[in-house]
Amino acid sequence: MLLGFIRCLARLPLAWLQTFGAAFGLLLYVLPGRYRRRLRAHAAQAGHPHPRFARQAAAHAGALILETTWVWLRTAEALQRLKVPKQALLNAAQASGQPILFITPHVGNFELAAQHAAQNAPIHVLYRPPRQPALVPIVESLRHQGGVRIAPANRLGLRQILRALRERQQVGILPDQVPAPGEGAWADFYGRPAYTVTLPGRLAQNEEVLVIGAACVRDRYGQGWTLHLERIDTRPGPSAEEQAQWVNDISTRLIEICPEQYLWSYNRYKQP
Repeated sequence: MLLGFIRCLARLPLAWLQTFGAAFGLLLYVLPGRYRRRLRAHAAQAGHPHPRFARQAAAHAGALILETTWVWLRTAEALQRLKVPKQALLNAAQASGQPILFITPHVGNFELAAQHAAQNAPIHVLYRPPRQPALVPIVESLRHQGGVRIAPANRLGLRQILRALRERQQVGILPDQVPAPGEGAWADFYGRPAYTVTLPGRLAQNEEVLVIGAACVRDRYGQGWTLHLERIDTRPGPSAEEQAQWVNDISTRLIEICPEQYLWSYNRYKQP
């Protein structure tokens, strides 16, 4: 039933989906509760205290939810509406034959960024399965399409990621999810300590791995998206704390490309 509902949503025009999603996001925001408090507190922590910014962030979060049905089920059309100013950077990286590590925080539509990278070569994306067991097969079937290969955030997924890099393939990691105990370190994130994943920093210790930061931001509703790419030439130090800070420094640079499209409601500062 849920999959059928998603398919029905995907038939709507993109502008409608994004507008309806924005209205839904604003509705959730105006209701008093933890979602609103956390969004406003985290945005203010990052230097965006104005209520107007928080409303924009809530609207974009809602737009993301519904527009993703397009990305999953009308992928070719979504890719046609994607602009990539630094496409030459990606072309050169993929043509080099070196393994590629994409670092993509939750800005804009990160699902579409993976689909674009997968057009010419497979990409293995580390992800955290939904908490509701009934959603797992649906989400996995929708994400695991084309050249995108999903890797669950567990030992099996880690093996898949490492094997992909050894085979000189592409890997994508969302670096701003709070990792499990023992898989991260505390590092500054917008002036406050946040428990941060160290895996990208460990992978980047291999100088052969090309590191690319990506942020796929939403244009005007119905107009599509723009994928911003940044070649990361710096490498983290050997300690877990240095690796975590390296990850957060990259994440904040990408978030500031379009901060109102970041998922500020995520509990980034929680104790794992």
